[in-house]
Amino acid sequence: MTASNLRELEQWLDQQIVGQAHLIERLLIALLADGHLLVEGAPGLAKTRAIKCLGDALEGSFHRIQFTPDLLPGDVTGTEIFRPQQGAFHFQQGPVFSNLVLADEINRAPAKVQSALLEAMAERQVSVGSESYSLPRLFLVMATQNPIEQEGTYPLPEAQLDRFLLHVQVGYPNAEAERAILQLTRAEAAAGDTAPAPQLSQENVFQARAAALALHMAPAVEEYIVQLVMATREPAAYSDDLAHWLDYGGSPRATIALDRCARAHAWLRGRDFVSPDDVQAVAADVLRHRLLLSFEAEAAGVQSDQVIQELLRLVPVA
Repeated sequence: MTASNLRELEQWLDQQIVGQAHLIERLLIALLADGHLLVEGAPGLAKTRAIKCLGDALEGSFHRIQFTPDLLPGDVTGTEIFRPQQGAFHFQQGPVFSNLVLADEINRAPAKVQSALLEAMAERQVSVGSESYSLPRLFLVMATQNPIEQEGTYPLPEAQLDRFLLHVQVGYPNAEAERAILQLTRAEAAAGDTAPAPQLSQENVFQARAAALALHMAPAVEEYIVQLVMATREPAAYSDDLAHWLDYGGSPRATIALDRCARAHAWLRGRDFVSPDDVQAVAADVLRHRLLLSFEAEAAGVQSDQVIQELLRLVPVA
């Protein structure tokens, strides 16, 4: 499989989800890097449509879970059901045993339900009693959050946020994209169908992952990744502002995520090597949810993205 196959998919997704090119690219990067993503944005910005369209193009199953305050862990992972014919309990798999899972408004469900999903994401298995059940090899979770209304929600703890490969923020489309959205929805309503999705098999995805992992990364680029993460842990070595803004930096998961995402970003562009530009392109989405800002930073209105931009400015490219 070549990068042109995924670029064809990316172009088709761009036609179906107008004005959200960044979200589409991050979805494909998560798919290539074998990770999960948290998407934050106001309602109506095509978050659900994006992963549903991806599911239409991929061989495999797709399931949407609407998180609500009364949801139970078993509603996500599955539960044991008594079968009188056999006189025994039988495990009924839940929606998490799908290839693509949309966890819609994940912060609406209590901590026990969030933990059940995040444990499945990290361990790639579900344990019930003394039995463990493996999840599919192709397994991607896209969780969404609504940043507008926080009343009655259960914010994800920082330690659990770290399980997500990427934290993507989605904004409103511009006027030109808004007009294109109007025309697209009008055409869909009139015709009742859309352009057929390019079909990718699971084996295609696994081949693409192997190709991305095989890209050449110079020792200087690898060192740049390490130094970026180390700067989040030892900010005083770079500037007093960073030292005052950061309480906790990225874990080794941040280093691994930068490496995998930079490789996927380079591969999607058809290159056979990873450059510092690839690292910088994915840095915000990789580090945004992994930095714990200090009270001084929050009081001054400093956001994670501002801290990341300062890191990219101060840490030299080796």
